[in-house]
Amino acid sequence: MKISQGKRDPPFGAVPPADSAGLVKQQSVTFDEPDHVLRLESGDTLSPITVAYETYGTLSPKRDNAVMVCHALSGDAHAAGYHGTGESEKPGWWDILIGPGKPLDTERYFVISSNFLGSCYGTTGPTSINPDTSQSYGLSFPFFTITDMVEVQRWLLDHLGVDRLLAVLGGSMGGMQALQWAISYPDRVAGTIPIATTARMSAQGIAFNDVGRQAILSDSKFLAGKYRDDDPPSTGLALARMIGHITYLSEDSMNRKFGRRFVNGNRKSFSFSKDFQVESYLHYQGDKFVQRFDANTYLYISRAMDYFDLVADHGSLENAFSGCRSSFLVISFTTDWLFPPSQSREIVRALRRVGKDVSYCNMESDQGHDSFLLPGHRMGDLVAGFLRRLSEENRS
Repeated sequence: MKISQGKRDPPFGAVPPADSAGLVKQQSVTFDEPDHVLRLESGDTLSPITVAYETYGTLSPKRDNAVMVCHALSGDAHAAGYHGTGESEKPGWWDILIGPGKPLDTERYFVISSNFLGSCYGTTGPTSINPDTSQSYGLSFPFFTITDMVEVQRWLLDHLGVDRLLAVLGGSMGGMQALQWAISYPDRVAGTIPIATTARMSAQGIAFNDVGRQAILSDSKFLAGKYRDDDPPSTGLALARMIGHITYLSEDSMNRKFGRRFVNGNRKSFSFSKDFQVESYLHYQGDKFVQRFDANTYLYISRAMDYFDLVADHGSLENAFSGCRSSFLVISFTTDWLFPPSQSREIVRALRRVGKDVSYCNMESDQGHDSFLLPGHRMGDLVAGFLRRLSEENRS
């Protein structure tokens, strides 16, 4: 097993806010022993596997304060704090939730954020080097599922010496992982917090994912997945992101942000260039995504989301949840039309039918699916209260 402590950028100016997790560094571990060959749901095997992760806070002497956060499709292991103090530094993707005094209080909890299997941000995925060919996997990377991601996260917990999680939580695809954790390892999870997610990808969600994939696959620069690093299928990947980004917003939030405002005053160009501000915004998001993400990775991860179906895997949601031993806090948002509240209520009803301890809140928000990443609601208060309860129950 190889362990890398990563490299932290030297501070050179600004100081992180007092409620920040501060300067943090990404770490990684490579599982390359014979007993760490991952047997994937697709039937393939994968080894070695490197996992990129970050931790915040301190593991208690009893090792009973660990909380795992699971990120969504385009996220990474950097969930909180800063990698450096340069002006361009940005906090982690869930910095509003993680830090001293925040809902995931790093003075109380040991927070773990791992980059999931198949990503392009440090954990083994299509951009990694295949040891058999000494070239990147590309489309030779095996298909994987949410269950496979959780299995790799379990390896990481074993490596960190954490036998049982106080809680596992995540939004969107991260919520799928949280649900799978409660099912795959019921004895290792005290609390589960699935947020803005679903127990099975809907036909609509699969449809959006497929349109995104087809945009990538039909890009002339895709070259059967063997595109050059310096000349990727940027048009297709940007279009995939633009399509996805529409589903992350809501009608209200788009109207508030952009309305029908033009890019250049009230002047119409009478062309197909970017006349409206909403068009300009989507193109900006697409272009920005191309700078930081990989096309092959997008194909595989979106497919893993499509295959997530607890009903098909277990016969019914009740069967899926019957062996769970954790308490649940299920959170949805009123304007989320990618994973609408009805899909969270389906989870809650199934949990209650099999007698599980479950709390549910459908939070008012006009910000759509991405609400869980944004301030302006009381999701953090709910999470904090749930974690305090779990901690007290764990001590008793």
